Amino acid sequence: GDFPRDGKVTRGGGAERPHKGRSAEDGAQPLLASGQQGPKAPAKGPASPRGRGDTLRSPRIGMLKKFFIKGVFTLSDKQKYLQVIDQQAGTFTGVSDKIWEYAELSLMEFQSAKLYCEVLEKEGFTVETPVAGIQTAFKASYGSGKPVIGILAEFDALSGLSQEAGAAERRELVPGGNGHGCGHNMLGAGSLAAAFAVKKYLEDGHPGTVIFYGCPGEEGGAAKAFMARDRIWKELDAALTWHPGSVNQVTSGTCNTCIQTEYKFTGIASHASGSPELGRSALDAVELMNVGVQFLREHMPQSARIHYAITDAGGNSPNVVQPHAQVLYMVRSVLAKDALALQERVDKIAQGAAMMTETTVKKRFIDGCSNTVPNKTLETLFWKNFNEVGVPAHTPEEVEFAKKMIASYEMTKNKLPGDACDEDAEIAEWVDRVSEHGTVPLNDFLVPYHFSTKERPGSTDVGDVSWLVPTAQINVVTFPSNSPGHSWQNVSCGHTSIGHKGLLTAGKVIAATAIDLYENPQIIADAKAEFDKRAAGGYYCPVPEDAVPTVVGGQF
Repeated sequence: GDFPRDGKVTRGGGAERPHKGRSAEDGAQPLLASGQQGPKAPAKGPASPRGRGDTLRSPRIGMLKKFFIKGVFTLSDKQKYLQVIDQQAGTFTGVSDKIWEYAELSLMEFQSAKLYCEVLEKEGFTVETPVAGIQTAFKASYGSGKPVIGILAEFDALSGLSQEAGAAERRELVPGGNGHGCGHNMLGAGSLAAAFAVKKYLEDGHPGTVIFYGCPGEEGGAAKAFMARDRIWKELDAALTWHPGSVNQVTSGTCNTCIQTEYKFTGIASHASGSPELGRSALDAVELMNVGVQFLREHMPQSARIHYAITDAGGNSPNVVQPHAQVLYMVRSVLAKDALALQERVDKIAQGAAMMTETTVKKRFIDGCSNTVPNKTLETLFWKNFNEVGVPAHTPEEVEFAKKMIASYEMTKNKLPGDACDEDAEIAEWVDRVSEHGTVPLNDFLVPYHFSTKERPGSTDVGDVSWLVPTAQINVVTFPSNSPGHSWQNVSCGHTSIGHKGLLTAGKVIAATAIDLYENPQIIADAKAEFDKRAAGGYYCPVPEDAVPTVVGGQF
């Protein structure tokens, strides 16, 4: 059940020849990758189905003019710069593997940050650290003048997910240790590859600046939100990023704002049987707060969510009235202003619980992040380049390993790959066909692009970036189909050639998109005009002015 970690890594893009992108206007057919056919033939005459590898050629190509006007490089023009990623593939996959081994938790990524800074300085970037008062945050710049394009990186791991690489069964590498269950080791390395390729482009005398941002604490700490509070993102003209996943797609839509707050109740210890009347239970206060929040759930918006975890139950002795207890709350709603209003109601419940138990309560802000603002201009450009670069190609050995990983899933879900399948019946029909009803072990196709404003339940601090500057992101296959998030299976895949191919592909797509932005300022102008409309409501930063990055747990 093991997978050879030193397996040969093919070219990250996986494409043998350049693809010609096809775009669609609003209301027209969705954008399908070359080599992909929609379920209905749009051109004259019947389609000639050939299975995977068919092509949809849409007669509506008005949007294409936006990207193929004079001044925008073709894929062949960009290969001079993208080949840097192939030439230095060992550097990027080596960084990914080393970060995988470090497996450092949020805001404690000291070795990871040091490694990135060393690699970037050696390459000729100007590195600045810390950033926004966060010791493991950094930024690395190259070039001068406008436009300024930001490339975002993350590198924090998750607790309790230590796992041997390339193993298709649960085998802890370090008992109780950490692991990269969200693939952030690959995320940062793929962004690093993009930054190197863009630097090569700028070295040829092209005006512009690239800034690689080391953003720690995405899983807990929300460094990007602290950086947004300090308006660091305002120095950019556009921001690009990606995330490891089990499907190749350009992401669209929005998500939930999220605020984390920890409450500490302090009471009076006493013998629980001999003199209970003298005790004031902090644990009772936590439990009463939880009950109060349960009743609040009936009176909050349907899209809102509230979660909690007791981080200190006051000790292990039931015959002692617990003098201290702590509980961590996570409050979510789509817009930051609504989440902040809901957070105030939770605060009042905490105060009421303290009054009922004659205890005292203190709270501390842990982190917060805003919902994402989609940008169709950047997303469409991203899709064009993803289509041209191509998706990762996998060997029969990698496919067999993916099958074994899928067999190890503790819980399975019957869902077609790709966010767009939830909103577009035509895309869902096409994906159902090419994915063989969602059964292929590795999704070796690019999901057609579908612009969305639909809210999705998760949260990310990329949202705070998107409220200050036009932002877009993609997913690239690094895990088997329907791989569960934050799982040991993801950790296992993150140190294999499947993960390596995905991060190298991501680097190429991001770099190719950035080069288009440098070559054609009008695209940036269009992205900014769209951003101004979508973000017209203004940015409500969920991070208080006096807040400092805080690690969850421990005493106040």
